[in-house]
Amino acid sequence: MGFRIPGIRRSSFAESKAASKAVEVPKGYLAVYVGEKMKRFLIPISYLNQPLFQELLSQAEEEFGYDHPMGGLTIPCREAAFLDLTSRLNRL
Repeated sequence: MGFRIPGIRRSSFAESKAASKAVEVPKGYLAVYVGEKMKRFLIPISYLNQPLFQELLSQAEEEFGYDHPMGGLTIPCREAAFLDLTSRLNRL
Protein backbone atom coordinates (compact mmCIF):
# COMPACT_ATOMS: atom_id res chain seq x y z
CA MET A 1 0.00 0.00 0.00
CA GLY A 2 1.37 3.41 -0.90
CA PHE A 3 0.87 6.89 0.40
CA ARG A 4 0.68 10.32 -1.16
CA ILE A 5 2.53 13.36 0.02
CA PRO A 6 0.53 16.50 -0.68
CA GLY A 7 2.34 18.99 -2.86
CA ILE A 8 4.37 16.62 -5.01
CA ARG A 9 3.21 14.45 -7.83
CA ARG A 10 4.92 11.26 -8.89
CA SER A 11 4.69 10.42 -12.54
CA SER A 12 6.12 7.61 -14.55
CA PHE A 13 8.32 8.95 -17.33
CA ALA A 14 7.57 5.92 -19.52
CA GLU A 15 3.80 6.17 -18.99
CA SER A 16 3.78 9.89 -19.64
CA LYS A 17 5.94 9.55 -22.74
CA ALA A 18 3.71 6.80 -24.12
CA ALA A 19 0.62 8.91 -23.55
CA SER A 20 2.07 11.97 -25.26
CA LYS A 21 5.17 12.86 -27.24
CA ALA A 22 5.62 15.96 -25.11
CA VAL A 23 5.79 15.18 -21.41
CA GLU A 24 3.47 17.69 -19.84
CA VAL A 25 4.18 19.53 -16.63
CA PRO A 26 1.25 21.41 -15.10
CA LYS A 27 1.58 25.14 -14.64
CA GLY A 28 3.28 25.93 -11.34
CA TYR A 29 5.25 22.65 -11.21
CA LEU A 30 8.76 21.53 -12.15
CA ALA A 31 9.88 18.04 -13.19
CA VAL A 32 12.74 16.49 -11.20
CA TYR A 33 14.37 13.06 -11.57
CA VAL A 34 15.40 11.40 -8.32
CA GLY A 35 17.38 8.34 -7.28
CA GLU A 36 19.17 5.58 -9.11
CA LYS A 37 16.08 4.70 -11.16
CA MET A 38 15.50 8.37 -12.03
CA LYS A 39 11.90 8.43 -10.86
CA ARG A 40 10.13 11.52 -12.07
CA PHE A 41 8.38 13.82 -9.61
CA LEU A 42 6.52 17.06 -10.23
CA ILE A 43 7.17 19.57 -7.48
CA PRO A 44 5.62 22.99 -6.88
CA ILE A 45 7.89 25.79 -8.07
CA SER A 46 7.42 27.39 -4.64
CA TYR A 47 9.95 24.80 -3.35
CA LEU A 48 12.66 26.72 -5.22
CA ASN A 49 12.46 29.46 -2.56
CA GLN A 50 12.93 27.06 0.36
CA PRO A 51 16.44 26.86 1.93
CA LEU A 52 16.21 23.06 2.35
CA PHE A 53 15.45 22.59 -1.34
CA GLN A 54 18.07 25.15 -2.37
CA GLU A 55 20.70 23.09 -0.52
CA LEU A 56 19.58 20.00 -2.42
CA LEU A 57 19.86 21.95 -5.69
CA SER A 58 23.40 23.04 -4.77
CA GLN A 59 24.35 19.39 -4.29
CA ALA A 60 22.76 18.55 -7.66
CA GLU A 61 24.75 21.32 -9.32
CA GLU A 62 28.01 20.01 -7.86
CA GLU A 63 27.33 16.48 -9.05
CA PHE A 64 25.56 17.03 -12.38
CA GLY A 65 26.17 20.65 -13.37
CA TYR A 66 23.49 22.29 -15.48
CA ASP A 67 23.25 19.65 -18.23
CA HIS A 68 20.01 17.74 -17.70
CA PRO A 69 19.34 15.55 -20.75
CA MET A 70 16.07 14.19 -19.33
CA GLY A 71 14.48 17.65 -19.57
CA GLY A 72 14.03 18.14 -15.82
CA LEU A 73 16.43 18.55 -12.93
CA THR A 74 18.39 15.50 -11.80
CA ILE A 75 18.56 15.26 -8.00
CA PRO A 76 21.46 13.15 -6.63
CA CYS A 77 19.85 11.57 -3.61
CA ARG A 78 17.91 8.48 -2.64
CA GLU A 79 14.21 8.60 -3.33
CA ALA A 80 13.45 8.13 0.38
CA ALA A 81 15.59 11.16 1.29
CA PHE A 82 13.84 13.26 -1.35
CA LEU A 83 10.41 12.24 -0.08
CA ASP A 84 11.47 13.04 3.48
CA LEU A 85 12.68 16.50 2.45
CA THR A 86 9.55 17.30 0.46
CA SER A 87 7.32 16.10 3.30
CA ARG A 88 9.10 18.55 5.61
CA LEU A 89 8.58 21.33 3.05
CA ASN A 90 4.85 20.56 2.99
CA ARG A 91 4.66 21.19 6.73
CA LEU A 92 6.16 24.69 6.48
